[in-house]
Parts: sequence; C-alpha cells; structure tokens
Amino acid sequence: MMNILSKILDVILPPRCISCGKVLNAKDGVCEECFNNINFISKPHCHKCGMPFENVVSNKEIMCGLCIKDKKPIFRYGRSALRYDDFSKNMILAFKFMDKTENASTLSKWMFAAGKDIFSSGVDLIIPIPLHYTRLLKRKYNQSALLAKKLGKLASIKVDYSSVIRAKKTKPQVEFSGKARLKNVKNAFGVKHQNKIKGKRILLVDDVYTTGSTLKECAKVLLKSGAASVDFITAARTC
Repeated sequence: MMNILSKILDVILPPRCISCGKVLNAKDGVCEECFNNINFISKPHCHKCGMPFENVVSNKEIMCGLCIKDKKPIFRYGRSALRYDDFSKNMILAFKFMDKTENASTLSKWMFAAGKDIFSSGVDLIIPIPLHYTRLLKRKYNQSALLAKKLGKLASIKVDYSSVIRAKKTKPQVEFSGKARLKNVKNAFGVKHQNKIKGKRILLVDDVYTTGSTLKECAKVLLKSGAASVDFITAARTC
C-alpha cells in the first residue's frame, strides 16, 4: 500500500534535483550534471579535522599544521561532505533559509559517507548544534536537527535533541570573522542532562564548518560535562 502511495506521490510531485530543480527519474537527490559539479571532500585530507589538502598526493594518514600544533585537541575527528563553494552554497542556503527541508535526505547521505571512519571508531550519541529558541521560532526548524535525524537513522544511532541548549542568544556567525566568531559564541551553550552525556562518545552535527568556533564551543561544554570524546560532521566546510 505504501509503495502505491509513493508512486502516486512521485507522479504528482516528482523528485527534483536539489540544486537545479530538474525532474529526476529516481530519488537520487541531484541530476548527473549537478553531481559532476559538486566538490566532494575526499582523501587526502587531514586525518583529524578533515581539512582537504591542495596539491597533495598521499595514501598515508596525514594531519594539517593546525592539528599537529594542537597538543590538546577538542575533537577526536571531524569530517565534512562537501566544499562550501559557489556551487554547493545554493543547496545549503536553500536548505537553511528557504524551507527546502527535503535537502536533508541527500545531504545526510553524503555526510554519512564522509564520516565512515568516525562511525567505525565508535559513536554513542548524535547531537545537533541547537538554535536559540527565538531563532527557532523565526526559522521554524533547526537545519542541524534535520540532518542529525536523518544521519541517526542511517547509522542506527540515537539522536539527543534536548541535552544541549543554546543558553545565550548570539548574532549570526556570518556577521563576524576570525576571533570575533569565537567571542560571539563564548558561553553560548549549556548542558541540561549531564547523565545522558557522561562517558558517551558524542557526534556533533552542523550544516557548515567555517572556523569551527560554534562546534568547538559546544564541544567544550560536552567534555566538561563528562563526554568521553566529541567528533563532528558537517554537510560542507569553507576550508
């Protein structure tokens, strides 16, 4: 019965490319032309944070300069599916601000593929970066929570939407750069249920990694609350 309803729905509302809007023959997410224009992040990249390397050929696990210098890393591992560029940003911005919530399905599949080594290392709990309630009321949905929900189903891992809260209303990170981003989100997060966090290997989920300030600030409160480790996966990253 569900298969019949699904086929009827596909006739009425056929699946479309999440980038250009072209009607697709199957629910693949993007058309072939758009798929070929997407810059997926693959090896070689930093073994720790996932930053892609330019003009590097290596089959070994290598780290970027920042991760080598960091003697007390906040994250165990970090991965992102796509480079945030002129092509991919349309998919991300439409998903984040234009109610294209259906994009979460395709983006999460790419994130799941990008984070294979994180999942194989062990994850107990997935947590999306929370929005402040005022921004949630305005936007009507948390894009990170939608990605986390899909990712949780793909990985068969529980998603916790309530243990981490946005305790402080901050300005959008896009308005800042560099150290100002870190200052903007300082003390922005809190943990409500420490018992759910203690001893757990946590995977944080967000849409875009720019400087990592938001993810790092959230990770700090999780580690302070007793998390065994914190990783992150984002749909895209700028660097």
